[in-house]
Amino acid sequence: MPLQYEGILAEYESTRRQSTVFDTSHMGEFLITGDCQENGLDRIVTQPLNDMPHKTCRYGMALNASGGIRDDLIVYRIADGEWMIVVNAGTCPKMIEHFTDHLTSGALFQDISSQTGKLDIQGPSSREALKTIVPGIEKLDYYTFDYFEVLGQRVIVSRTGYTGELGYEIYFPWERTPELWREILKNPDVKPAGLGARDVLRLEMGYSLYGHELEETVSPLEARLMKFVDLEKDFLGRDALWKQREHGAGRKLIPFISETRRSPRQHHPICTPSLEPVGTVTSGSFSPALQKGIGMGFISQGDIQEGQNFLIGDEKNKIKACWATRPFYKKGSLKS
Repeated sequence: MPLQYEGILAEYESTRRQSTVFDTSHMGEFLITGDCQENGLDRIVTQPLNDMPHKTCRYGMALNASGGIRDDLIVYRIADGEWMIVVNAGTCPKMIEHFTDHLTSGALFQDISSQTGKLDIQGPSSREALKTIVPGIEKLDYYTFDYFEVLGQRVIVSRTGYTGELGYEIYFPWERTPELWREILKNPDVKPAGLGARDVLRLEMGYSLYGHELEETVSPLEARLMKFVDLEKDFLGRDALWKQREHGAGRKLIPFISETRRSPRQHHPICTPSLEPVGTVTSGSFSPALQKGIGMGFISQGDIQEGQNFLIGDEKNKIKACWATRPFYKKGSLKS
């Protein structure tokens, strides 16, 4: 996926107003068979899996022994004893090792990443744009999936996404994905979009990104993702997470809005009004919706209070910002 096609702002506007298609074939996909509790799958993921209805998706994380996030992922329950796991591209090699290390000998694990292309169609008009290519697409509810006939192939299509808009993800045979890409773009209401627009869209929703807000040294408690963790079930890293919860995390992730259009940058220090460094920016961008700079970053517990102003920037330039709430953008068509 390139940084941009027509331009980041143009692609952003197309996603918010009509629809765009993103090539996310770089993501990793695994197939796993067997009972999720007997084969060890349930213990790998922070969310319970056994109660998932067929053809639903569930977001969760895989942790290391210290409670740090090895990856965030989505689990697809295809049928009894049939699962698909979608992981981030950059973490795919280590996640293959993680799954094969912790699944039991009774589990069948297949890495189908190199055989699977993936196209994401996102935007308020995405359902209408896909109706002719994917008949029956309108039956999908949020975070569900089904099998559909697409260009003669029976494939999984899910109603998920990363932009805050109504959207779908099509898992397609790798060698035929360019053909599907061209077919989707025959519709004049669909434009191609790249990594730049995708990052602005996800940041306006306050979604965390692996390698920015999430990594092996960050726990779900620090990243404020505990709603995707069930501490009542057994999972790898649970004991460490319990201890951190009891004793308190040393830092936490906060969203913020700057007073100007200037964009904060990753790794910029977050400082108190008296210029005391208390944290670091993890993601930052100009928000077209708010016409201001927005971002997220980690701060030490107790150094800045909610609603308090603070400063962000390098030694030469500082931006005044205030603690905000997620999502920054609240008008999306996500559940339309």
